[in-house]
Amino acid sequence: MTTRLLYLGHSSLRITAADGRVLYIDPYAGEGYDKPADFILITHQHEDHNQIGLVTQKPDCRIITNEDALAGGKHNTLDLGDITVEAVEACNVNHDPKECVGYIITVDGIKLYCAGDTSKTEAMESFAQKELDYALLPIDGFYNMDLEEAVVCANLIGAKKVIPIHMNPGALFDPERAEALDVANKLIVAPGEEIVL
Repeated sequence: MTTRLLYLGHSSLRITAADGRVLYIDPYAGEGYDKPADFILITHQHEDHNQIGLVTQKPDCRIITNEDALAGGKHNTLDLGDITVEAVEACNVNHDPKECVGYIITVDGIKLYCAGDTSKTEAMESFAQKELDYALLPIDGFYNMDLEEAVVCANLIGAKKVIPIHMNPGALFDPERAEALDVANKLIVAPGEEIVL
């Protein structure tokens, strides 16, 4: 079985590991919450990121919130059994760094940076060393970084592919805005589209 990512829309994602385990990030939008979850990750508690009730859950589903990720006043790394989740800084004028995180998820040897809601952070300066495969960046320019800042962040992070998310407040997806992200390694994934990682 291959490792797959389903983009549900807005900032909502579903990752299926090669062994069949299922991980959701920031459930809120779209369709595709029927596959029972082993893990649910929440970057922060804004209502467009934390709709846990949408997700079909296995009896032993583990829910990891921003509070768990920031327990002890630091960004924690969680071992989920061959899946590693590293909490990283996420912040801007709309998002308190004490209440928000991004996640670097390593699954089946693939590294994905799910930025959550953020603008450029100091932590991003070290991300190129991590040799990320994918960076999922918000680009709405209202609650988060705009297109120009997203380009700066993408170049700083140095991931092999950049997937634009969180493009237009209140909308699942904005194809024109996604196309406007001016990076050579852009990968546009539409809501309901599942890709092999």
